[in-house]
Amino acid sequence: MSSSGAVNGLSHVGITVADLGRSIRFYELLGFAECARWVRTEDYLRKLVGYPEVDLYAAVLRHEAFGVFLELLEYRNVEQVEIDPRNGNPGTSHFCLFVEGFEELWERLRASGVRYVSEPVTPTVGPNVGSLAVYLIDPDGHRVELVETPRNLDGTLRSAKRPARPVSSSASGAPCCAAVAEGSDAA
Repeated sequence: MSSSGAVNGLSHVGITVADLGRSIRFYELLGFAECARWVRTEDYLRKLVGYPEVDLYAAVLRHEAFGVFLELLEYRNVEQVEIDPRNGNPGTSHFCLFVEGFEELWERLRASGVRYVSEPVTPTVGPNVGSLAVYLIDPDGHRVELVETPRNLDGTLRSAKRPARPVSSSASGAPCCAAVAEGSDAA
């Protein structure tokens, strides 16, 4: 670990869900594969997340095309309040995935019953001008943007780099990073 006191990477994106299995199935439609699953009840975790009685059910998913992990979290034994996840509400968020073969993927997602904010659009300004984009809605209302574009958000050209870490298989046969295996103590 560097002593420079600086952020040096993105570990994972965590998404709170109501039904872990349902959410795993949704993200599998986008090409993610489950590589770890666990239940956490340890005191340190309960302090970390601010719920002294929580049972935290988690699944870690990874897409073979990039190295960021998606952590799906189902909080049990806590009071839950439904929120309005529409984009304009403070405290909500979305993430964006680059895609290839947009039309083919879009048709497959529609046929699977995936909800969306609107039909795909073609941006007319900015770095994604002339591309295709759509906001999907996951089972809990989280927005997932899909965009087919040769550019990053800052306008630079995207590279076709693969993840630095090799992809291997977990005990269940699901592809995953070798650093996260079934039964891992990571949280």
